[in-house]
Amino acid sequence: MARFVCSACGDEYPAEGLPYLCPACGEIFTLTDLTYDTANKLALPGMWTYQDMVGFTGNPVCYLGEGQTALVERESDGNQFFAKLESLNPSGSFKDRNSTVVTSILKARGIGSVVEDSSGNAGASLALYSAGFGIESQIFIPAGTKGPKVSQIVTAGAKVKVIPGEREKAHQAALAELGKRDIAYASHAMLPFGLAGYATIAFEIYEQLGELPATVYCPIGHGSLFLGVLLGFKAIGNYLGTTSRPAMVGVQPERCSPLVSAWNHQPFTPGNLPSLAEGTMVEQPARGREILAELISGQDDLLAIPEVAINPARLELARMGIYVEPTSAMVHAGLKMKFGSGSGINVLVFSGNGLKYSENK
Repeated sequence: MARFVCSACGDEYPAEGLPYLCPACGEIFTLTDLTYDTANKLALPGMWTYQDMVGFTGNPVCYLGEGQTALVERESDGNQFFAKLESLNPSGSFKDRNSTVVTSILKARGIGSVVEDSSGNAGASLALYSAGFGIESQIFIPAGTKGPKVSQIVTAGAKVKVIPGEREKAHQAALAELGKRDIAYASHAMLPFGLAGYATIAFEIYEQLGELPATVYCPIGHGSLFLGVLLGFKAIGNYLGTTSRPAMVGVQPERCSPLVSAWNHQPFTPGNLPSLAEGTMVEQPARGREILAELISGQDDLLAIPEVAINPARLELARMGIYVEPTSAMVHAGLKMKFGSGSGINVLVFSGNGLKYSENK
């Protein structure tokens, strides 16, 4: 069964509280020993059918409809691909697979109040699940952020604290709140539980297709989605008795692509320009080191998506019947960059709904 351990010293995740860093050495926790076995599926809804595989036996299931998202076949420039519509989860993003697990752990451990720093999908998702299961949430957002995602956070009833300055200031303010009262930090970036939730995306893709795809495309911000899906496919490979898995292609905006730079052995210089793919504007991805350790040269790839390619990809997808936000659209731009480089089934993981994006922010 899957376990959550420190990425550095290997200590098990504590049985009480919600620490975001290892008490022993101060590093983040990660996921290990993930398993996949159809004999262990449960008669539970959505992604919770895999509960016994991903390390949550005995926890309450805080379910709002997440998981078992559609896999839709589409065509672009004469090339077929499959769209994994994580954009159809309850809050409109893949983050719900993390929030349902975190909320279940909070309920099991008797934790009734959390903080998070996010102005986007993570905050909207946590606010929704917290409201749905009686947990108080406070979301710290950087000043100047607005739009449908912030409206989601407010509408769900979360306490919102606006912090002047750049994104990092909101993160520091959330951490400072921990010292003021009895509250937990439900960090989407630093807690390891989302990795298991996102691994179920791979399980679903395999079962929906009836076979392993050739290549899977995911956006990368902090990297939990990409790493979780990769680990999910590795677990399926173990079940099938093979070490092979689909090629994994991660995409980042060209204006903020630290992992692409590292993958290509080039220096990364943070820029000051914003991007339409705001959900992936992360200069220091929490899962970056783990991702780079898992990538296979000659099979996997990381791509920097030019800013001028993002909105055309979004519009092109909408005209195929796939309505997603710009961050999600990057995977389609990545597919177009890779056309002709391989054969087999391509799957694009679309992370967020188009209703979350407003051109009039």
